Amino acid sequence: MGTTKIRLSALSFLQFAVWGSYLVCLGQYLGSAGLGTYISLFYAVVGFVSIFMPAVIGVIADKWIQGQKLLGICHLLAAAFMFSAWTYCESHPSPEFGPLFSLYTLSLAFYMPTIALSNSVTFHILKSNGLDTVKDFPPIRVLGTVGFIVSMWFVNCAYFHDEQFGFAISDSNPNSAFRFQYTDMQLFVCSCLGVLLGLYSFSLPKVPVMPASKTRGKGMLSILGLDAFRLFKDPRMFVFFFFAMLLGVALQITNGFATPFITSFKGMPEYANTFGANNATLLTSISQISEALCILLIPFFMRRYGIKNVMLMAMLAWVLRFGFFGIGNPGSGLWLLILSMIVYGVAFDFFNVSGALFVEQETDDSIKASAQGLFMLMTNGVGASVGMIIAGGVINHFVHPAEVDGITYMIGDWQSPWLIFAAYALVVAIMFEILFKYKHTRTV
Repeated sequence: MGTTKIRLSALSFLQFAVWGSYLVCLGQYLGSAGLGTYISLFYAVVGFVSIFMPAVIGVIADKWIQGQKLLGICHLLAAAFMFSAWTYCESHPSPEFGPLFSLYTLSLAFYMPTIALSNSVTFHILKSNGLDTVKDFPPIRVLGTVGFIVSMWFVNCAYFHDEQFGFAISDSNPNSAFRFQYTDMQLFVCSCLGVLLGLYSFSLPKVPVMPASKTRGKGMLSILGLDAFRLFKDPRMFVFFFFAMLLGVALQITNGFATPFITSFKGMPEYANTFGANNATLLTSISQISEALCILLIPFFMRRYGIKNVMLMAMLAWVLRFGFFGIGNPGSGLWLLILSMIVYGVAFDFFNVSGALFVEQETDDSIKASAQGLFMLMTNGVGASVGMIIAGGVINHFVHPAEVDGITYMIGDWQSPWLIFAAYALVVAIMFEILFKYKHTRTV
């Protein structure tokens, strides 16, 4: 791997290590802190900030500030707010929703745009070095998933108690109650990684903004970068973005509720001592391992089957992802939970990564960063925010906080909501097959 690929791989590793430090285990901390009923809001806000911030940052990167510099600025600001959230939690053993949610939201407001921006920066650097984005981007993106996994494993096993730092994977360990996956220390890890990534971003090759001559004589909407929305005039792109939004509904559901769901089995005597119930974050990391492997399949599947079939595979994988959760458990049904983790690789990658590549191929150079922001808006923005609000309502209808042996778990009928989400994904897949018209020229 050349120097350029190594540097971009390091960017990808840190980009997702930041997110992996808390994304799948935040619900566990919120539950233990007495904020379990607010889990859906903490994940829905990921979508709300993604409605406008990625597009705004994409415009700034296209028009005014070099992409690599803007990436560094955003990460440093995100880290500062996450550190403030950790500081608040450390000084308030029973944190209130308002202050924690506000600081967390401000951090997300600057982190979420960096996902699309790092894609745009990576694509530009690859092309400026004569490399093929479809061939060379997926292996780089794999390192992002590796970073996510490493961060998850660290947070799952690390503990800090009585001035002593260590690692544990069994809750029989007396220090396990202080493991990062159950405490605010996951926020501290996130902030440290964010500072490291912010500083590293400034060392990346220059990503120039659009020359002023390119905007001279154009209307204000074009100068502001809102011309990316003209993509909606193309019926094929309109349908693509519409279904990206519908599938985006599914993106944050298991991020927000998978670990509280698995951990809830600790409140049941027959599952209390099972490995899975005590290591929800570690078990969930199988999803990211699958994701890393599936990314490598994307160039082959994109060239052979095209974006429509690849996205259809992702939708059907979401059906299985939710369905296996609905009928699995950490005991005799552990294999079903593991299967759910395995299919997640197809569900996530064949949608998110392939979608980003499709947008890169189908848009003009002048709006590529803005178009990536628009894709982020429709998926992690509108789709994810609406999805989490609805999912939170559905889950809170069937599940409620309950204290067992002094520990609060989300207890109730978890099966019904998972099967409802599986049915939704199936309906979306059928509609997509009928409505998205795309003729692919097979190249493999």
